[in-house]
Amino acid sequence: MISKAMRLARVGSGSELAAALLVALGFPCIMLAAIIPNLWFFAAATAVTYLADRYLHHCGSYLINRLAAVRAGLSIRFLVRQLLLVLLLSRMGYGEETLFYVTVACLLAFYGLQAPQSAIVTLIRLRRKLPVITRNIDLERVRIPDAPSLLLMNRPAEKMLHLDVFAVAGVLIAAETRVYAIAYAGLALTLVLALGYLLLLLPYIRPKRLVASGDKVLDAVDTWLREYKPSVVLYFSGSKESAYQANMWLETMAQLGGQPMILLRERNILPQLATTSVPVLCVPGGVHLMNLDLSSVRVALYAANVGKNIHLLRVPTMKHVFIGHGDSDKIASVNPYSKVYDEVWTAGRAGRDRYALADVGVRDEDIVEVGRPQLATIQSWSGMQKNPIPTVLYAPTWEGWDDNPGNTSLLLAGENIVRRLLEAEQPVRLLYKPHPFTGTRSAKAKAVHLRITAMIEQAAAGRATDSRWAEQSAALQGEQAEARAELARIEARLAELAAGGRTARDEAELSRDSLADPAREAETAKLKDEWNAVSWRAQGWWEHRVITGAQMRLYDCFNESDAMVSDISSVVSDFIASGKPYAVTDSAELGEDEFRRQNTAVRAAVILSNSAAELDELLAAVTAPAEDAMADARRELKQYLLGPDEPTSIVQFDSAVKELAAKSAARNTGVAKSLSEPVSG
Repeated sequence: MISKAMRLARVGSGSELAAALLVALGFPCIMLAAIIPNLWFFAAATAVTYLADRYLHHCGSYLINRLAAVRAGLSIRFLVRQLLLVLLLSRMGYGEETLFYVTVACLLAFYGLQAPQSAIVTLIRLRRKLPVITRNIDLERVRIPDAPSLLLMNRPAEKMLHLDVFAVAGVLIAAETRVYAIAYAGLALTLVLALGYLLLLLPYIRPKRLVASGDKVLDAVDTWLREYKPSVVLYFSGSKESAYQANMWLETMAQLGGQPMILLRERNILPQLATTSVPVLCVPGGVHLMNLDLSSVRVALYAANVGKNIHLLRVPTMKHVFIGHGDSDKIASVNPYSKVYDEVWTAGRAGRDRYALADVGVRDEDIVEVGRPQLATIQSWSGMQKNPIPTVLYAPTWEGWDDNPGNTSLLLAGENIVRRLLEAEQPVRLLYKPHPFTGTRSAKAKAVHLRITAMIEQAAAGRATDSRWAEQSAALQGEQAEARAELARIEARLAELAAGGRTARDEAELSRDSLADPAREAETAKLKDEWNAVSWRAQGWWEHRVITGAQMRLYDCFNESDAMVSDISSVVSDFIASGKPYAVTDSAELGEDEFRRQNTAVRAAVILSNSAAELDELLAAVTAPAEDAMADARRELKQYLLGPDEPTSIVQFDSAVKELAAKSAARNTGVAKSLSEPVSG
């Protein structure tokens, strides 16, 4: 019942639901206490609503937005409390006394101070909200002063409104004790603090403390574009959860010749973007994008098929290429939208054949095989398991946009897969790394994910006390303690590097201060590699792990594991680069032959039914290489899916960029020549 109520209310925890109920019940109680009147009941109910309201704001509850939508927003709730305080005084017989009139006057004055405070905060935010946000771009030409302290600008309405606590407390104490001086002191303190807050904000609206106008910022960006002359851009639009799709290309972009640039369309993606020295330009407005000087760009690369791509696709002076964010047999890999691009780049021959089979209008001559540059860090399998017991990675994809049972193994097979691995006759170490989108659309998928997480955590706790691992645990205790200390050191240093010596307080400061620092970037990359290596040492090779977030990278999980279980997704194609055994779940129950026929990437896989009964075959391939019947098939499939090892993928990719840039330049020259020639009669 409670969990159903939480889903209906869209709250994340039982405590959040309880706080919401206290707010909902608290205000009627305050009104009842004022009418009766009962001062102690009033004080208790008021305190409860203050605390519950504060908690809901602290956890960013969805209900806060819903209350505002039904005319019960934050300022209204505070105003109602103050009106009920006035009602309480009247009902207690203070209606004709000085205390009553002073309270009303001071509360009105306090309410009056809220308007200029809100107006100033709004003005500051509007003027500091740049039409573009940048990284690694010099905006020295634009005046961007320091932002106000976060103490002033973070949740200013809450801070201002909560100043009435002193007034309310003072009036209630005075009403009980009849010592009016206490009320006057509380009311005065509220007004003085509110006025002080206002005065602290005033300097930031002086002309020299305001950011230059949006037009001047755009002019500065255009000037920078003309000087830098970007030749190839990675264009990306999407939700903040999809930022991984752009992050996977950052290192590739940094290795390209020419003048690369990252072009983003949503503000909320920028904080999720990984560290890079490549210039990053975030342009939320379509009109602003269309008016930027991108005349030097010859090649635009697109990592996702989204509607906002049209804002750049309209530019004829550059060639447009779909590179995607993974190579798989998913239907998304043969999206008919791909016809809008000049070229579609795939990892290997499989991508080309996939489009031919789908017959969605992408011509064979427009497909270029460039390999997968991101896979360079994946280690090839030695043929032997890494630790005394095999490590199996379970990396299911998400539930997708529809309810097709073939989208993910999580719903129908996930718990069976995890249970069989945890209860395997010969011990297995399980790593569980779900897709970042898991549970974002389907409540069932989220529920299964939570159950699987609980199963693994319970098994990990049991293994920690299991006598079979006590000797290994004791032997590694010192090494693990050192590793944990090293992790803390690395994380502290990474935090320092991320801040760049100073944390940006808003987007304007971020754009001003986040200039490229190759030394810092190199150290950050080195520390992240160290973090991943040390993270594995900090835990025993027998300990199960649930791995979420971007810090523990997927390819590091590939290198740590001896085998993988997954679904039809790019994860499978990428894992094939390792040469290790893998299994793919036929969640839609097509049957092994049909499943292999429809999905290229499973030709060298152990095919799992939803019962996951076939997992023994996968484990045997790891523990007894002689029984690995798919080894040769995996080697052949790797070249078919991902292309040849030589030349390297980054060389292939860079060559494809240069070749297409030359075509773009030739096209532009031809058009210019045609336009300059007189039309014959």
